Amino acid sequence: MAFVLNVSLSSTSKLHHNHLSKSSPSISTSSTPSLPLVLGLNPKQSLKASQKLTFSLAESLPSAAIVALLSASFFFVDPALAFRGGGPYGQEVTRGQDLSGKDFSGRTLIKQDFKTSILRQANFKGAKLLGASFFDSDLTGADLSDADLRSADFSLANVTKANLSNANLEGALATGNTSFKGSNITGADFTDVPLRDDQREYLCKVADGVNPTTGNATRETLLCN
Repeated sequence: MAFVLNVSLSSTSKLHHNHLSKSSPSISTSSTPSLPLVLGLNPKQSLKASQKLTFSLAESLPSAAIVALLSASFFFVDPALAFRGGGPYGQEVTRGQDLSGKDFSGRTLIKQDFKTSILRQANFKGAKLLGASFFDSDLTGADLSDADLRSADFSLANVTKANLSNANLEGALATGNTSFKGSNITGADFTDVPLRDDQREYLCKVADGVNPTTGNATRETLLCN
């Protein structure tokens, strides 16, 4: 549920004047200050609720308190809505979700937020995921082949048994306990990816191929001996 209250100082002044000048205060539609209230009500119900709230505040609080209270803005927003619609997050909620087996192949998901999501066997083949966040997510068995993962965040992520063949991970983050154990990294580009020594050593044992997009050999991007 979203609730927003935003009233100007000038509106408050008019309200207080009406309260003092009338022995039986009543608020009419024409004199009611603009009170944008989002309460899940239709416009008529919202207006009535605004009038009741205005009258109640005028009756119970001194003018100074009314000015201080009504000139402020309060926002109570459903957390999920912060990741829904438009902007860098796309048109759906993908953070903290169970998206196992979901097909994202070929999609443009730049800066998409997949933090803490379960993405087992999810299909990201050929997807554009520049700057996407997979922080603390589970990508076990996911298909990330041919994906553009530049500057993606894999911190604390479980990327075991994933398909990263020909993926471009230039500048991606892989800090903390990120694990690529059992993953196919043939042709993957790990340029400037900060890997733990044990992960780099492990990946160098299985590294092979050349990335078709950057032309860089996987072993060279991993700084293998």
